[in-house]
Amino acid sequence: MQSRLGWAVLTIVAVLFFVFIYAPLLVIVVTSFNANPVNMLIWDGFTLDWYRGLLGLGERATDVSNRALYIESTDQLLAAVRNSLTVAAATTAISTVVGTATALALARHRFKGRGVYSGGLLLPMMMPDIVLGIGLLIFFVTIGMQLSLLTIIIGHCTFLISYVYLIVQARLAGLDPALEEASADLGASEWTTFRKVLLPQLAPGILGGALLAFVISMDDLVITYFIAGTGSTTLPVYIFGMIRRGVKPEINAIATMIILASILIAALGLWLRSRKTD
Repeated sequence: MQSRLGWAVLTIVAVLFFVFIYAPLLVIVVTSFNANPVNMLIWDGFTLDWYRGLLGLGERATDVSNRALYIESTDQLLAAVRNSLTVAAATTAISTVVGTATALALARHRFKGRGVYSGGLLLPMMMPDIVLGIGLLIFFVTIGMQLSLLTIIIGHCTFLISYVYLIVQARLAGLDPALEEASADLGASEWTTFRKVLLPQLAPGILGGALLAFVISMDDLVITYFIAGTGSTTLPVYIFGMIRRGVKPEINAIATMIILASILIAALGLWLRSRKTD
């Protein structure tokens, strides 16, 4: 009896937890198809106008009664998406390479200051975003570096390298060093051992770190807000500017597309990881 009651309570708590997490996302997805351009809580029919407008497929508004009047400039939106993808791709590549190399160096070599260096890598993860953003802004202004996409990439790398390092380090901790030693005993070079023995085992951790870096970079607002210059507005900063003028239907459409992209990235990561495991 007590066991059944415990499972019932656990089931109820689990259901409430998932409702609490996913209900707001479901509301965003549903309201993104609402034809009402003023009050998204009042259902006025199904429409794809907001998506057409964002993708440049809708007609421009000529009067107040036209729904396209509520759609933001497509050129500005596409520019923000391009900036976010550029920053995320560059940041992911740099952070993955540097984070993986750092994890390998700290795991396989012993040197003075190793503990201090390892602890310093975790500091950007624990620092509040607003503090890091202000610090980066002061640094760039002090050295006379113009705020641009490059400063955003540098700023993102300062803390995303730590995420990649932590994930790859955790993967390295579970590997058997004897495999590398056996490869060396059989005459394989260091590069061959790394490419054929170590890298395949590290691949799930490297992939996980890269995907995490990409998603965080695409999603970052606070740090990017401080170090973005003119013409380097990213998608989160663009959405934040739109929300300051009121929640409009196209914001829900953008959010829905971001949710879909996140699901696709997560699914791709799980698929690639399952292939590596098999």
